[in-house]
Amino acid sequence: MTKVLHTESAPAAIGPYVQGVDLGNMVMTSGQIPVNPVTGEVSADIRLQARQSLENVKAVVEASGLGVADIVKMTVFVKDLNDFGAVNEVYGAFFDEHDVTHYPARSCVEVARLPKDVGIEIEAIAIRK
Repeated sequence: MTKVLHTESAPAAIGPYVQGVDLGNMVMTSGQIPVNPVTGEVSADIRLQARQSLENVKAVVEASGLGVADIVKMTVFVKDLNDFGAVNEVYGAFFDEHDVTHYPARSCVEVARLPKDVGIEIEAIAIRK
């Protein structure tokens, strides 16, 4: 049975979709843009945007009872691939802080435009073991 995930710790959906779904053994998040769920603001700094998107993904995954260590796949969409190094730095630090035994599989692609004209959007798949 599919369970819709919702948490106040991540921004609300801005369209006809949900923050994530729990399929029992697998959790899939919608793409999380770097909107601060408390203030509604977006930083201009790509490093802070990357961190906020990761925190938003984490919040949705945790709404299912899973954690960062359960994430097995991520897709990162960036507006400018020149930001790849900065995003990678923040991404690696985020997972290191959560003491994961391995980084998840990942794709990173440059896109022409993202919602609210942000610089990054991240989605994840987590597995219930």
